Amino acid sequence: MKNLFYYRDKYVRSQPSAFCPGCGGGIILNCFLRAIDDLGLDLDKILAVSGIGCTAWIPSPNFNGDTLHTTHGRAIAFATGAKAYNPDLTTVVFTGDGDGAGIGGNHLIHAARRNIDLKVILVNNMSYAMTGGQIAPTTLHGETTVTSPYGNPEFPFDITQLVKAAGASYVAKWSTYHVLELTRSIKEALQHKGFSFIEVLSQCPTQQRRIFNLRGTLQSLPPRILDMFGESTVIRGRPDKGDYVYAVPKEDVSETLKQVESLGISARVVDHIGFGQVVRVDEEPESVKAKLEALSSVTYVADHKESKIEMGLFEKKSRPEFTDSLKEIIKKARGE
Repeated sequence: MKNLFYYRDKYVRSQPSAFCPGCGGGIILNCFLRAIDDLGLDLDKILAVSGIGCTAWIPSPNFNGDTLHTTHGRAIAFATGAKAYNPDLTTVVFTGDGDGAGIGGNHLIHAARRNIDLKVILVNNMSYAMTGGQIAPTTLHGETTVTSPYGNPEFPFDITQLVKAAGASYVAKWSTYHVLELTRSIKEALQHKGFSFIEVLSQCPTQQRRIFNLRGTLQSLPPRILDMFGESTVIRGRPDKGDYVYAVPKEDVSETLKQVESLGISARVVDHIGFGQVVRVDEEPESVKAKLEALSSVTYVADHKESKIEMGLFEKKSRPEFTDSLKEIIKKARGE
Protein backbone atom coordinates (compact mmCIF):
# COMPACT_ATOMS: atom_id res chain seq x y z
CA MET A 1 0.00 0.00 0.00
CA LYS A 2 1.57 3.29 -1.14
CA ASN A 3 1.05 6.26 1.14
CA LEU A 4 -0.01 9.77 0.20
CA PHE A 5 3.55 11.09 0.39
CA TYR A 6 4.52 8.76 -2.46
CA TYR A 7 1.80 10.18 -4.75
CA ARG A 8 2.49 13.76 -3.66
CA ASP A 9 6.22 13.57 -4.24
CA LYS A 10 5.91 11.82 -7.60
CA TYR A 11 2.92 13.53 -9.19
CA VAL A 12 2.06 16.82 -7.42
CA ARG A 13 3.73 20.20 -7.67
CA SER A 14 4.51 21.53 -4.19
CA GLN A 15 2.45 24.68 -3.55
CA PRO A 16 -0.38 26.06 -1.45
CA SER A 17 -3.69 24.47 -2.40
CA ALA A 18 -6.11 26.52 -4.45
CA PHE A 19 -9.06 24.46 -3.23
CA CYS A 20 -11.53 25.73 -0.62
CA PRO A 21 -11.50 23.71 2.62
CA GLY A 22 -13.40 20.46 2.07
CA CYS A 23 -13.49 20.70 -1.74
CA GLY A 24 -13.86 17.41 -3.60
CA GLY A 25 -11.14 18.37 -6.07
CA GLY A 26 -8.41 16.88 -3.91
CA ILE A 27 -10.21 13.54 -3.72
CA ILE A 28 -10.58 13.42 -7.50
CA LEU A 29 -6.92 14.32 -8.01
CA ASN A 30 -5.98 11.52 -5.60
CA CYS A 31 -8.09 9.00 -7.55
CA PHE A 32 -6.59 10.13 -10.87
CA LEU A 33 -3.01 9.86 -9.62
CA ARG A 34 -3.62 6.40 -8.19
CA ALA A 35 -5.13 5.30 -11.51
CA ILE A 36 -2.20 6.46 -13.66
CA ASP A 37 0.28 5.03 -11.14
CA ASP A 38 -1.46 1.64 -11.08
CA LEU A 39 -1.36 1.55 -14.88
CA GLY A 40 2.28 2.66 -14.98
CA LEU A 41 1.57 5.38 -17.54
CA ASP A 42 4.42 7.54 -18.79
CA LEU A 43 3.94 11.12 -17.55
CA ASP A 44 5.57 12.44 -20.71
CA LYS A 45 2.72 10.95 -22.74
CA ILE A 46 -0.13 12.39 -20.66
CA LEU A 47 -1.74 15.75 -21.38
CA ALA A 48 -4.21 17.14 -18.83
CA VAL A 49 -6.53 19.79 -20.25
CA SER A 50 -8.83 22.03 -18.23
CA GLY A 51 -11.09 25.02 -18.76
CA ILE A 52 -12.11 27.66 -16.24
CA GLY A 53 -13.64 26.92 -12.86
CA CYS A 54 -12.87 25.07 -9.65
CA THR A 55 -12.28 21.80 -11.51
CA ALA A 56 -9.51 23.40 -13.57
CA TRP A 57 -7.36 23.50 -10.42
CA ILE A 58 -7.26 19.70 -10.25
CA PRO A 59 -4.59 19.35 -12.96
CA SER A 60 -3.44 22.94 -13.27
CA PRO A 61 -1.29 23.73 -11.40
CA ASN A 62 -1.36 20.60 -9.17
CA PHE A 63 -0.47 17.84 -11.63
CA ASN A 64 3.29 17.58 -12.19
CA GLY A 65 2.93 16.81 -15.86
CA ASP A 66 1.95 18.57 -19.08
CA THR A 67 -1.17 20.68 -18.62
CA LEU A 68 -3.17 22.95 -20.88
CA HIS A 69 -5.29 25.51 -19.03
CA THR A 70 -7.79 26.87 -21.56
CA THR A 71 -10.69 29.31 -21.79
CA HIS A 72 -14.13 28.84 -20.27
CA GLY A 73 -16.13 26.06 -21.90
CA ARG A 74 -13.44 25.27 -24.44
CA ALA A 75 -11.41 22.52 -22.74
CA ILE A 76 -12.76 19.76 -24.99
CA ALA A 77 -12.21 21.86 -28.13
CA PHE A 78 -8.55 22.45 -27.22
CA ALA A 79 -8.15 18.79 -26.24
CA THR A 80 -9.62 17.70 -29.58
CA GLY A 81 -6.95 19.71 -31.41
CA ALA A 82 -4.16 18.29 -29.25
CA LYS A 83 -5.37 14.72 -29.70
CA ALA A 84 -5.88 15.08 -33.47
CA TYR A 85 -2.36 16.50 -33.84
CA ASN A 86 -0.75 13.87 -31.58
CA PRO A 87 -2.96 10.77 -31.30
CA ASP A 88 -0.34 9.04 -29.15
CA LEU A 89 -1.07 11.39 -26.23
CA THR A 90 -3.26 10.14 -23.39
CA THR A 91 -5.41 13.26 -23.30
CA VAL A 92 -7.47 13.79 -20.15
CA VAL A 93 -9.95 16.64 -19.77
CA PHE A 94 -10.96 17.95 -16.36
CA THR A 95 -14.07 20.10 -16.58
CA GLY A 96 -16.87 21.27 -14.32
CA ASP A 97 -20.61 21.03 -14.83
CA GLY A 98 -20.85 24.70 -15.78
CA ASP A 99 -17.69 24.64 -17.87
CA GLY A 100 -18.38 21.32 -19.58
CA ALA A 101 -22.16 20.96 -19.74
CA GLY A 102 -23.22 24.62 -19.73
CA ILE A 103 -20.82 26.89 -21.58
CA GLY A 104 -19.07 23.95 -23.26
CA GLY A 105 -22.07 21.69 -23.70
CA ASN A 106 -21.99 21.74 -27.49
CA HIS A 107 -18.34 20.66 -27.55
CA LEU A 108 -19.17 17.84 -25.13
CA ILE A 109 -21.92 16.26 -27.22
CA HIS A 110 -20.01 16.54 -30.50
CA ALA A 111 -16.84 15.03 -29.02
CA ALA A 112 -19.00 12.13 -27.83
CA ARG A 113 -20.56 11.87 -31.31
CA ARG A 114 -17.14 11.74 -32.95
CA ASN A 115 -15.90 9.17 -30.42
CA ILE A 116 -12.53 10.90 -30.24
CA ASP A 117 -10.18 9.22 -27.76
CA LEU A 118 -10.46 11.76 -24.94
CA LYS A 119 -10.90 10.93 -21.27
CA VAL A 120 -13.31 13.48 -19.83
CA ILE A 121 -13.78 13.75 -16.07
CA LEU A 122 -16.68 16.13 -15.45
CA VAL A 123 -16.97 17.28 -11.84
CA ASN A 124 -20.55 18.08 -10.90
CA ASN A 125 -20.98 20.27 -7.83
CA MET A 126 -24.39 21.48 -9.03
CA SER A 127 -23.49 25.14 -9.47
CA TYR A 128 -21.14 27.67 -11.01
CA ALA A 129 -19.17 27.44 -7.80
CA MET A 130 -16.08 29.56 -8.43
CA THR A 131 -18.03 32.62 -9.57
CA GLY A 132 -20.37 32.70 -6.59
CA GLY A 133 -22.75 29.76 -6.77
CA GLN A 134 -25.10 30.60 -9.64
CA ILE A 135 -27.56 28.21 -11.30
CA ALA A 136 -25.84 25.62 -13.49
CA PRO A 137 -27.40 23.12 -15.91
CA THR A 138 -27.04 20.52 -13.14
CA THR A 139 -28.67 22.46 -10.30
CA LEU A 140 -31.65 20.50 -9.02
CA HIS A 141 -35.15 21.88 -9.48
CA GLY A 142 -36.23 24.01 -6.53
CA GLU A 143 -32.76 24.40 -5.01
CA THR A 144 -31.54 27.77 -3.76
CA THR A 145 -28.58 29.54 -5.38
CA VAL A 146 -27.45 33.16 -5.55
CA THR A 147 -29.39 33.55 -8.81
CA SER A 148 -32.40 31.57 -7.57
CA PRO A 149 -32.97 32.81 -3.99
CA TYR A 150 -36.55 31.49 -4.06
CA GLY A 151 -35.71 28.18 -5.73
CA ASN A 152 -34.45 27.03 -9.13
CA PRO A 153 -37.29 27.06 -11.71
CA GLU A 154 -35.27 24.96 -14.18
CA PHE A 155 -34.75 21.21 -14.40
CA PRO A 156 -31.22 19.78 -14.68
CA PHE A 157 -29.52 17.81 -17.40
CA ASP A 158 -28.86 14.15 -16.75
CA ILE A 159 -25.37 14.60 -18.20
CA THR A 160 -24.51 10.91 -18.11
CA GLN A 161 -27.52 9.97 -20.22
CA LEU A 162 -26.98 12.96 -22.51
CA VAL A 163 -23.40 11.92 -23.30
CA LYS A 164 -24.39 8.28 -23.72
CA ALA A 165 -27.12 9.26 -26.18
CA ALA A 166 -24.64 11.44 -28.08
CA GLY A 167 -22.48 8.37 -28.78
CA ALA A 168 -19.77 8.11 -26.11
CA SER A 169 -18.35 4.60 -25.98
CA TYR A 170 -17.48 4.63 -22.26
CA VAL A 171 -19.80 6.35 -19.77
CA ALA A 172 -19.78 6.10 -15.97
CA LYS A 173 -20.96 8.09 -12.99
CA TRP A 174 -19.58 8.13 -9.44
CA SER A 175 -19.16 10.50 -6.53
CA THR A 176 -16.37 11.55 -4.22
CA TYR A 177 -17.91 9.18 -1.68
CA HIS A 178 -17.18 6.22 -3.99
CA VAL A 179 -13.39 6.58 -4.15
CA LEU A 180 -12.53 2.94 -4.91
CA GLU A 181 -15.11 2.70 -7.67
CA LEU A 182 -14.05 6.08 -9.09
CA THR A 183 -10.37 5.10 -9.20
CA ARG A 184 -11.24 1.82 -10.92
CA SER A 185 -13.45 3.68 -13.41
CA ILE A 186 -10.68 6.17 -14.26
CA LYS A 187 -8.36 3.22 -14.94
CA GLU A 188 -10.96 1.69 -17.26
CA ALA A 189 -11.44 5.01 -19.07
CA LEU A 190 -7.70 5.49 -19.53
CA GLN A 191 -7.46 2.04 -21.13
CA HIS A 192 -10.56 2.44 -23.31
CA LYS A 193 -10.17 3.43 -26.99
CA GLY A 194 -12.78 6.08 -27.73
CA PHE A 195 -14.60 8.92 -26.00
CA SER A 196 -14.62 8.11 -22.29
CA PHE A 197 -16.75 10.14 -19.92
CA ILE A 198 -16.98 10.01 -16.12
CA GLU A 199 -19.32 12.31 -14.23
CA VAL A 200 -18.24 12.81 -10.61
CA LEU A 201 -20.72 14.17 -8.09
CA SER A 202 -18.54 16.31 -5.82
CA GLN A 203 -18.92 18.20 -2.58
CA CYS A 204 -18.60 21.98 -2.42
CA PRO A 205 -19.18 23.11 1.18
CA THR A 206 -18.77 26.76 0.14
CA GLN A 207 -21.81 26.75 -2.19
CA GLN A 208 -23.71 23.59 -1.22
CA ARG A 209 -24.24 25.01 2.25
CA ARG A 210 -26.78 27.27 0.52
CA ILE A 211 -27.97 24.81 -2.11
CA PHE A 212 -28.88 22.09 0.42
CA ASN A 213 -29.72 24.50 3.27
CA LEU A 214 -27.09 22.95 5.55
CA ARG A 215 -26.42 24.38 8.99
CA GLY A 216 -23.23 23.75 10.93
CA THR A 217 -19.57 24.64 11.12
CA LEU A 218 -17.45 24.64 7.99
CA GLN A 219 -15.43 21.72 9.39
CA SER A 220 -18.56 19.60 9.78
CA LEU A 221 -19.86 20.07 6.24
CA PRO A 222 -17.43 18.04 4.05
CA PRO A 223 -17.99 14.68 5.82
CA ARG A 224 -21.68 15.49 6.14
CA ILE A 225 -22.03 16.09 2.38
CA LEU A 226 -20.08 12.91 1.63
CA ASP A 227 -22.45 10.96 3.88
CA MET A 228 -25.33 12.60 2.00
CA PHE A 229 -23.88 11.33 -1.29
CA GLY A 230 -23.74 7.84 0.16
CA GLU A 231 -27.32 8.13 1.43
CA SER A 232 -28.68 9.56 -1.82
CA THR A 233 -27.20 7.15 -4.37
CA VAL A 234 -27.72 3.60 -5.56
CA ILE A 235 -25.25 1.53 -7.60
CA ARG A 236 -26.30 -0.28 -10.74
CA GLY A 237 -26.13 -4.05 -10.44
CA ARG A 238 -25.57 -4.22 -6.68
CA PRO A 239 -27.96 -6.28 -4.53
CA ASP A 240 -30.85 -4.23 -3.23
CA LYS A 241 -31.02 -3.69 0.53
CA GLY A 242 -34.53 -2.38 0.89
CA ASP A 243 -35.13 -2.90 4.59
CA TYR A 244 -35.59 0.80 5.36
CA VAL A 245 -37.79 3.80 4.56
CA TYR A 246 -37.64 7.58 4.95
CA ALA A 247 -40.16 9.59 6.95
CA VAL A 248 -40.30 12.94 5.18
CA PRO A 249 -41.14 15.69 7.68
CA LYS A 250 -43.70 18.41 7.13
CA GLU A 251 -41.48 21.03 8.74
CA ASP A 252 -39.35 20.23 11.79
CA VAL A 253 -37.28 17.07 11.34
CA SER A 254 -36.50 16.96 15.08
CA GLU A 255 -40.21 16.77 15.87
CA THR A 256 -40.62 13.96 13.35
CA LEU A 257 -37.74 12.05 14.94
CA LYS A 258 -39.28 12.55 18.37
CA GLN A 259 -42.66 11.20 17.22
CA VAL A 260 -41.07 8.20 15.47
CA GLU A 261 -39.02 7.29 18.54
CA SER A 262 -42.12 7.61 20.75
CA LEU A 263 -43.46 4.56 18.90
CA GLY A 264 -40.46 2.54 20.04
CA ILE A 265 -39.00 2.61 16.55
CA SER A 266 -35.26 3.12 16.14
CA ALA A 267 -34.53 5.99 13.76
CA ARG A 268 -32.01 8.69 12.88
CA VAL A 269 -31.88 11.96 10.98
CA VAL A 270 -29.96 11.88 7.67
CA ASP A 271 -29.30 14.34 4.85
CA HIS A 272 -30.79 13.37 1.49
CA ILE A 273 -30.24 15.19 -1.80
CA GLY A 274 -33.82 14.65 -2.93
CA PHE A 275 -35.63 15.33 0.34
CA GLY A 276 -33.36 17.43 2.54
CA GLN A 277 -33.22 16.26 6.14
CA VAL A 278 -35.36 13.17 6.71
CA VAL A 279 -35.81 10.48 9.32
CA ARG A 280 -34.42 7.13 8.24
CA VAL A 281 -36.09 4.09 9.77
CA ASP A 282 -34.06 0.89 9.41
CA GLU A 283 -36.90 -1.58 9.75
CA GLU A 284 -38.97 -3.64 7.34
CA PRO A 285 -41.26 -1.21 5.48
CA GLU A 286 -44.33 -3.42 5.89
CA SER A 287 -44.04 -3.33 9.67
CA VAL A 288 -43.67 0.45 10.11
CA LYS A 289 -45.10 2.24 7.08
CA ALA A 290 -48.68 2.57 8.34
CA LYS A 291 -47.50 3.74 11.77
CA LEU A 292 -45.26 6.40 10.25
CA GLU A 293 -47.94 7.67 7.85
CA ALA A 294 -50.26 8.21 10.81
CA LEU A 295 -47.87 10.65 12.51
CA SER A 296 -48.91 14.30 12.37
CA SER A 297 -45.40 15.53 11.53
CA VAL A 298 -44.87 13.21 8.55
CA THR A 299 -45.70 14.36 5.02
CA TYR A 300 -45.33 10.88 3.59
CA VAL A 301 -43.15 7.80 3.77
CA ALA A 302 -40.65 7.42 0.93
CA ASP A 303 -39.34 4.17 -0.48
CA HIS A 304 -35.61 3.60 0.01
CA LYS A 305 -34.92 4.10 -3.71
CA GLU A 306 -37.08 7.15 -4.24
CA SER A 307 -35.29 10.29 -5.52
CA LYS A 308 -31.92 8.56 -5.46
CA ILE A 309 -29.17 9.10 -8.02
CA GLU A 310 -27.90 6.08 -9.92
CA MET A 311 -24.15 5.46 -9.95
CA GLY A 312 -22.13 2.96 -11.96
CA LEU A 313 -21.14 2.03 -15.50
CA PHE A 314 -23.68 3.10 -18.13
CA GLU A 315 -21.90 2.32 -21.38
CA LYS A 316 -18.87 0.37 -22.55
CA LYS A 317 -18.70 -0.56 -26.21
CA SER A 318 -16.34 -0.55 -29.16
CA ARG A 319 -16.83 1.55 -32.27
CA PRO A 320 -14.51 3.38 -34.70
CA GLU A 321 -12.46 6.12 -33.04
CA PHE A 322 -12.15 9.56 -34.62
CA THR A 323 -8.36 9.93 -34.95
CA ASP A 324 -8.10 6.48 -36.52
CA SER A 325 -10.78 7.43 -39.04
CA LEU A 326 -9.01 10.74 -39.63
CA LYS A 327 -5.76 8.95 -40.48
CA GLU A 328 -7.57 6.90 -43.12
CA ILE A 329 -9.08 10.04 -44.63
CA ILE A 330 -5.62 11.68 -44.78
CA LYS A 331 -4.20 8.60 -46.56
CA LYS A 332 -6.97 8.74 -49.15
CA ALA A 333 -6.43 12.46 -49.67
CA ARG A 334 -2.74 11.81 -50.26
CA GLY A 335 -3.52 8.98 -52.64
CA GLU A 336 -1.73 6.41 -50.46
